[in-house]
Amino acid sequence: MDYERERRRKKRYREAMRNRIIAAVLLAGIIVGAIFIIKGCKKDDAPVDEDQNQPAADAVKPVDDQPKVDDELLTLVNPWNPLPDSWTPDLVTLSDGRKIDSRCYEAFEEMMDACKAAGYSPFLCSAYRTQETQQGLYDNKVQRLVDSGMSEEEAKVEAAKAVAIPGTSEHQLGLAVDIVDANMQDLTDEQENTATQKWLMANSWRYGFIHRYPNDKTDITGIIYEPWHYRYVGKDAAQDIFNRDITLEEYLGKAEH
Repeated sequence: MDYERERRRKKRYREAMRNRIIAAVLLAGIIVGAIFIIKGCKKDDAPVDEDQNQPAADAVKPVDDQPKVDDELLTLVNPWNPLPDSWTPDLVTLSDGRKIDSRCYEAFEEMMDACKAAGYSPFLCSAYRTQETQQGLYDNKVQRLVDSGMSEEEAKVEAAKAVAIPGTSEHQLGLAVDIVDANMQDLTDEQENTATQKWLMANSWRYGFIHRYPNDKTDITGIIYEPWHYRYVGKDAAQDIFNRDITLEEYLGKAEH
């Protein structure tokens, strides 16, 4: 009897130990699985590093830094489009005391220096004008025409073709200049035959200036042919206008008035 009881006791003990081992293994498996699940969830929920999949900064292709076009440089002023009421030029005084808008100052100096370096003699005879100055020039032109026999009304119409009515002159923008040959300063069509003027007509666009009042374009510009008058519009626009052989009005799609 004692032997039989001992055998059954040992059997129960072995079974108990086996069950404990199995339970321990199952518990360990459950714990390990839970750890993996938790880690996986944390990884999935972690914030994404926005730079993780981005190429290195030096490998990113930079966006073209195109110069911004200053629309004000293309402001149209002619007999049908007066100077904007809000227009206020940022003036710079030149060595001769004349003034121009600061936005065309460097380009103007470069153009004059290049023209001189090429062996020519450019002379600036007019730049920025105040309303009062323009009024005086216009009144004087009208009076000369009246003295020549025209009626005052006829004189005003005719004068406006050569001297813009105050408030409609590009010179009031500060972006226009009159340049002649120092050896022949007459403001006549003969100016186009001077070496200086030929150089300017062929090269002014390189510096952002256009020959503003070409021959045979009076019906578009409202101003007679002036081979000495140049207007700053910026290099890109100047090149396009020059290559297409058009006026600022045509470039802006405002040739009709």
